[in-house]
Amino acid sequence: MAALIESDIPARLDRLPWSRFHWLVVIALGITWVLDGLEVTLAGALGAVLKRPDALGLSDAQVGASATFYLLGAVIGALGFGYATDRLGRKKLFTVTLLLYLSATALTALSWNFFSYALFRALTGAGIGGEYSAINSAIDELIPARVRGRVDLIINGSFWIGAAIGAAASIGLLDTGILPIGIAWRLAFGIGTVLGLIIIFLRHAIPESPRWLMIHGREREAEAVVGGIETRIMSHTLPPPRNRIRICPRTHTPLHEIWQAIFIRHRRRSLLGLALMSSQAFFYNAIFFTYALVLVKFYALPAQKVGLYLFPFALGNFFGPLLLGHWFDSVGRKQMITITYALSGVLLAVSGWLFQQGLLTATTQALCWTVIFFVASAAASSAYLTVSEIFPLEIRGMAIAVFYAAGTFVGGVAAPYIFGLLIQTGSRTALLWGYMAGAFFMIGAAVIEAIIGIKAERKELEEITAPLSAVEENVAARRSVLN
Repeated sequence: MAALIESDIPARLDRLPWSRFHWLVVIALGITWVLDGLEVTLAGALGAVLKRPDALGLSDAQVGASATFYLLGAVIGALGFGYATDRLGRKKLFTVTLLLYLSATALTALSWNFFSYALFRALTGAGIGGEYSAINSAIDELIPARVRGRVDLIINGSFWIGAAIGAAASIGLLDTGILPIGIAWRLAFGIGTVLGLIIIFLRHAIPESPRWLMIHGREREAEAVVGGIETRIMSHTLPPPRNRIRICPRTHTPLHEIWQAIFIRHRRRSLLGLALMSSQAFFYNAIFFTYALVLVKFYALPAQKVGLYLFPFALGNFFGPLLLGHWFDSVGRKQMITITYALSGVLLAVSGWLFQQGLLTATTQALCWTVIFFVASAAASSAYLTVSEIFPLEIRGMAIAVFYAAGTFVGGVAAPYIFGLLIQTGSRTALLWGYMAGAFFMIGAAVIEAIIGIKAERKELEEITAPLSAVEENVAARRSVLN
């Protein structure tokens, strides 16, 4: 049995003032969401273009299916890399997953038919899915508790910076007519490769998570990392650490213990995570992956004009978490998650009815979606925040992966394909039923959050959930009504 360790590392990390180090973490690791937003937006904006014979000649169903392949790859990548990030470390994995993404997105630009395009999209998704586990774990473990909520939401909301870049790229490359369509769509996918190559150098400056080092018995390394961060901010007088934690280090957590922790010991939290993740995944993926198809098919918008409608939509989505994020730390997680989920569902149901009645134009349809997703973006971001902070430290990466994968599989993998088929029918009523399903899932998740949501605002991660390796008296001392 490994010797017990008593450490104040979590408390020291949470007492730190905001500094240049935290900005480095946000920029170097938060790029994951930018890249995902870029990929999803390009897939949406280019969906109608890829149907053209001078591109790949895809059908509506194949456009929807390619989005499903991307999400399926993300599910597999999240599970595989999620387990690896808990066992091998955050830093190793967020390097490997970024390299996978870079390779796969470059290959996407070289696709020659539906099957090659779908394969490369799946590999791109695997890289992004793996990134989520490693990145969200590292961010939560490095950001001070008092601002963790707003920082997480803003980072997750940076998805829409990527979406704005993708929309701008589609406008510049497709709408200007400077380049032939057959070349322009390939160059659009190359943007992600360029961004990734730039950011991979910044990641070398991000240390391994001290919390991860601590539970793996590498106390000296953890002390060195925290001491280095504290040295950089000597201009501030730091308060004494609030508490210490006693743990029994381990090399890894067996799969049976992961299963028991997630699905037995914390089954209520698992239900909460699944509800939040699956509902937002269906809501987003169903609408966003088929955004271009709706505008082109029902409003006769030229395919190359779609980016003009995606760009303001993306900016509105980013400002949702940016402006609402601080309320998740002040008003509280439970209250804000319930409100944003319920309101998103109600607004989608109303706009769906307006669409079915033929009362909207392409412009007002885009405006409705912008208003809806201003709220829904904060809601979706809070789902990732929730699953990343309510499970024990030793299995945080795997927990994120499990609920990202489960939510995406249940709510996201099938949704783009189903909506692609609904759009292909040309029936507004058929599509309305899809929108109503999305609204129903979001409102249902709001009810579940209101009943069993966790009050995690401004609390240390170890206070929300004690590590599996914490000694029993330490667990008893820290246990609260959260469970």
